[in-house]
Amino acid sequence: MDLVLWRHAEAHAARPGEDDGVRVLTSKGRRHAARVGAWLDRQLPAQCRIVSSPALRCRQTAEALGRKFHLDVRLALDASAARMLDAAGWPDGRGAVVLVGHQPLLGQAAALVLCGQPFEWKVPKASVLWLGCKGDGGAPFIRLAAGPDLVARLR
Repeated sequence: MDLVLWRHAEAHAARPGEDDGVRVLTSKGRRHAARVGAWLDRQLPAQCRIVSSPALRCRQTAEALGRKFHLDVRLALDASAARMLDAAGWPDGRGAVVLVGHQPLLGQAAALVLCGQPFEWKVPKASVLWLGCKGDGGAPFIRLAAGPDLVARLR
């Protein structure tokens, strides 16, 4: 199974009293989401499940991939790393799953997969952490960690 953790791109700061879930991407965020989305589209298998947090900035980031995706509250701002991994079907699922979400949850999910504890690892905005696991009970591993500037140079 492949698990791609994709942090939403840069969003505008919340205004006082504004719901955090309705923040939109900045112009830089839209550019970075488009760059990473185009690269991911070339790398991912055709049959790949894409799951996004319901937050608007995550939905906008997922839209940049140009594929169908669905929303799952297990990736919402108040979720947990374990719930995110459950939404992906990790580690027993098949194929590839992309989770578009938030910090600190993505970093915690990566740490939980690789270390068994939800440590506070940082995943920068618009960055991708691609994890893999071979077979039943196989040890997880890092396939790739890249941000929008690096994917622009990858072919």
